[in-house]
Amino acid sequence: MSPMIAFSTVHLILRPWRASDRLPFARLNADLRVMEHFPHPLTREASNELADKIEAHFEKYGFGAWAAELLTTGQFIGFIGLNVPTFEAHFTRPEFPAVEIGWRLASEYWGRGLATEGARAVLRYAFMKLQLPEVVSFTTVGNHRSRRVMQKLGMTHNPEDDFDHPELAEGDPLRRHVLYRKVAYSFDWTELKQPAAKGN
Repeated sequence: MSPMIAFSTVHLILRPWRASDRLPFARLNADLRVMEHFPHPLTREASNELADKIEAHFEKYGFGAWAAELLTTGQFIGFIGLNVPTFEAHFTRPEFPAVEIGWRLASEYWGRGLATEGARAVLRYAFMKLQLPEVVSFTTVGNHRSRRVMQKLGMTHNPEDDFDHPELAEGDPLRRHVLYRKVAYSFDWTELKQPAAKGN
């Protein structure tokens, strides 16, 4: 299956981006709840620039942050997918770049288990199709909602892996990040047959 071909879960379709996704994506990125653990909400221009970067990532790597839509309605609700970080940290190195799994969903769709459901499918893709040995995820220390998703995915956290995000200034309260890891051999394939738990 081509990395650009849409694939589905019980409640979601993860697919390539469309021009029509730009407006709801901008609304999502302007939501203070969604952007609580980021430096600031995004303007429409900055949101479009982020969408451009996501599409360029697909061109470069053949995978990326897929647009997520509800299977029943076709409503765009955000993204779930993979990203190669561009900053330098102890877990990234030029000869073997880290691959991050991440998600950003509109706040009205939180609490339904959609991030976990979609991320499980993305992990399966990462390990089966891309043959990645490991996937990482990171967020601010206080982003307990995303950290719960990482835990539900069976990702492990070692406090010694935590790091200061190099793109945030010293003294920024968001600078300290936690790192979670998932290695291919630890992936429980039976999880894919189970309904996602409630919560993100």
